[in-house]
Amino acid sequence: MLNPSEDRNELPPFAALRAFEAVGRLCGIRRAAQTLRIDHAVISRHLRALEDWCGVRLLDRARGSTVLTPQGQRYHARVAAALAEIGDAGKELLSQSTDRSLRIWCVPGFASAWLTARLQLFQVANPEIELELRPTDTSPDFTRYEADIDIRYVIGSEAISSATVCDGLRRFEIARPPVVAVTSPECLATLSWISQPQDLLRAPLLHEENPRQWQSWLSAHDVIVPDQLQGPRLWHAHLTVEASRRGQGIALANPFLLGDDLEAGRLIDVFGGRSKSIALGSYVFAARADRWQSSTTVRFRHWLKRMTAGVCPLTNEDSSAEVAFLHPAREW
Repeated sequence: MLNPSEDRNELPPFAALRAFEAVGRLCGIRRAAQTLRIDHAVISRHLRALEDWCGVRLLDRARGSTVLTPQGQRYHARVAAALAEIGDAGKELLSQSTDRSLRIWCVPGFASAWLTARLQLFQVANPEIELELRPTDTSPDFTRYEADIDIRYVIGSEAISSATVCDGLRRFEIARPPVVAVTSPECLATLSWISQPQDLLRAPLLHEENPRQWQSWLSAHDVIVPDQLQGPRLWHAHLTVEASRRGQGIALANPFLLGDDLEAGRLIDVFGGRSKSIALGSYVFAARADRWQSSTTVRFRHWLKRMTAGVCPLTNEDSSAEVAFLHPAREW
């Protein structure tokens, strides 16, 4: 092993650092070799080379070939952080070096019932952009450049500001759609006794992961709502709509989830348009503030505004009024 005072390069071999980071993270030479797709003997050589370079034992071989010494643990923490930063820097550079790709994460109901059917229109107008749509319940980690755009349903009565930057993101409110109670004609025929929202407390209701939406909708119709509402939990709004098409109960839905179901007669507004116009929240578009004016983000944002305006115009006179960002719902 070299004496620390001997001449050497200021930086250790990068391959050795990658091998050391993988061994410490995965707790095994063979696992590191599989992850890096190199022979485990090469990993061992890299580790010995790194120890020779630094003049310090990084592995406690008396306790096992993958147990880090105290010095190795401290060094591994800094090496892992440095490699993660290098990886993030590369992702940022790649994301800014081209405007040919657009990665969109989207709440599943909006993605499957409305957005997917219309993305071809955007693609035809922007053939040079490579689109990727990922329906998911979770928002991306924008700090790690997992996506360029995120679309969520946000519960609340206030508008979302595009002027406000929060956590490095900018957002705007796409639409605040009214929510109605719907079911199939066959199911409604068996529920002829329903004449007012109060009657729904005895009806088969379809829920997402909890009864929160139904409780809010009924309360807005001046119904005293019990703590528990009966009915299955299907976790996704588009699944509750599908279940209602199949006559399994009554679901809450908005125009972005219904498509042409009402016009085609597959679903019926339980109250025939006589219920209050209730909006439980809004669809919200989010992107990194430093990518807000990128070519692809601007083009998709403006296209989305035009497309959604025909479905459900915003009810607020100033859709960019500054307000706090609220908590996203799981689905809608």
